[in-house]
Amino acid sequence: MITIISSTNREGSATLKLAEYYKKRLTEKGQQAQVFSLEALPPTLIATDLYGKRSEAFKPIQELVTATQKFIFIIPEYNGSFPGILKVFIDACAWPDSFYEKKAALVGVSSGKYGNIRGVDHFTGVCNYMHLHVMPLKLHIPLISKEFDTEGNLFNADTIKYTEEQLDKFIKY
Repeated sequence: MITIISSTNREGSATLKLAEYYKKRLTEKGQQAQVFSLEALPPTLIATDLYGKRSEAFKPIQELVTATQKFIFIIPEYNGSFPGILKVFIDACAWPDSFYEKKAALVGVSSGKYGNIRGVDHFTGVCNYMHLHVMPLKLHIPLISKEFDTEGNLFNADTIKYTEEQLDKFIKY
């Protein structure tokens, strides 16, 4: 099973829109995929689910993460890196059951012109530490708000080409 992580808890984000697009394309390619948005994290996460504690609200999230063998992280740029909520989510998940020796693809997005290059590099370091194997083809999509049509589909030919290449390689990965 592939879980696509919308790596922000910001409501109405382009990150979630892209995660839904990835799910749609994977489903069309015959893959079982689901989206998990960090918007769905318990609001008490910091108090209830770090340092070995586990709340009832986080249990189904942990079960989802544990059952997932492949992750796609859609990562928006926050202050030149990845969102803090993504790190808190990673820290709340059980070690090593959550990510150890599993596979991931990374997609950086930004409203600026670099597509979160630094944030994806920073998150790659976190993945390496956790033994989460990152596929070498990482995408960086700049000016994300200009990438979608009115139905939530990508329409820029280059972006479609590279997302399709990443998806096809990730299926085989």
